[in-house]
Amino acid sequence: MQATTHATDKVFQALASQPRRRIIDLVIHAPGCSVNEVAQHFKISRIAVMKHLGILVDARLIVSRKCGRTRELFFNAAPIQMIYDRWSDEYSRFWVTQAVDLKYKVEQQGPAKTRKTKRQTSSSQTKTTVSRKVKK
Repeated sequence: MQATTHATDKVFQALASQPRRRIIDLVIHAPGCSVNEVAQHFKISRIAVMKHLGILVDARLIVSRKCGRTRELFFNAAPIQMIYDRWSDEYSRFWVTQAVDLKYKVEQQGPAKTRKTKRQTSSSQTKTTVSRKVKK
């Protein structure tokens, strides 16, 4: 549990920075892009972008692959999926159970009887009267 918590903390810390979230978006939209290509989208130095990338790589949100003299960058959704699964599975089970219970309660009550209100009755009578006048 301790290792998982530490990895989760790294992901949250990495995602806490707006420039790092922007880097992730750039890499998602251009898989295999280089560090230089990402750095062109920022007013900060290439070194600053590389520091942000280092944090993203450490959190395993970005995977880099050396290709000659450049590094190709790819997004890794697994850490975010693990966080999502950790909290959403428990709550989704709860709400699915609640919805199924509600479904059975409604089905046990039987079909609802439909009643015409005065307004519905008078409007249908008016339509009949109007249609008779038009036919004449």
